[in-house]
Amino acid sequence: MGRKRVTQRFPFLLPLREAQRKMCFYAAMRFDGRRYAERVAAGRLPFTLFEACCALYNRSTGFPMAYQENKVFNLKLAAETLNGLLIGPGETFSFWRLVRRADRHTPYRDGLTVKDGTLTTAYGGGMCQMSNLLFWLFLHTPLTVVERSGHDVKEFPEPNSDEIKGVDATISEGWIDLKVRNDTGRVYQILVAFDDENIIGTVRADERPATLYRVTNGGVSYFREGGGIYESVEVERTEIDALTGETRCRKPLYTNRCKICYPLPDGAAIEEAGHP
Repeated sequence: MGRKRVTQRFPFLLPLREAQRKMCFYAAMRFDGRRYAERVAAGRLPFTLFEACCALYNRSTGFPMAYQENKVFNLKLAAETLNGLLIGPGETFSFWRLVRRADRHTPYRDGLTVKDGTLTTAYGGGMCQMSNLLFWLFLHTPLTVVERSGHDVKEFPEPNSDEIKGVDATISEGWIDLKVRNDTGRVYQILVAFDDENIIGTVRADERPATLYRVTNGGVSYFREGGGIYESVEVERTEIDALTGETRCRKPLYTNRCKICYPLPDGAAIEEAGHP
């Protein structure tokens, strides 16, 4: 067992540590020389680049459904700061820079979150569903990913067996952000909407896109290490000519690894030592 952090040994110091981290976190952004996206447009840019949706409610967490309702409340509160955002040429999108004050007038509610590898409840919990959706949108654009961290632990399998794996993006205020930079000459816009069962994200642009993107998994494998089982997933992206539909090229993006905390399907091959 590794050494405990000071805040684990003395929990009463945690609020002070969190406040210190957040102060340094935002101060670093103030002086890092980047131009951060802040403009919000009332209307929509004319061209849709990509749209995706995901289910709002997970009924298999083992926790009361009230926490799912709280998560949806939190997501809608955060969406008010994101919907309509424009990311202009040379600008950087930062999740926390935009969402940090979403609860200024209306407080978040307690939702589910993973803390120290354990699923628990916390103020503002469930926000990772928003960062996951945004990262999935960004993967279908030419925007440059500046900062993204996958979850170290996966508590639940993907709802559908054919769902793309390894495309999540965890966030933790003061520690982990989701950032993308616009290195193109075009303007992009984020739209976030809800229906009764889903959250819907869209990326639009001010010019008709010349390239569309398809994100897929390459190899997916499992290995045993330190008493746990880990998933290793290759994430690839195919560029498609928007006019002709012809494939231009396929490129590997990254390899995602995380610990699996649920039973794998019968017959799943597991490497017994080391990384595959």
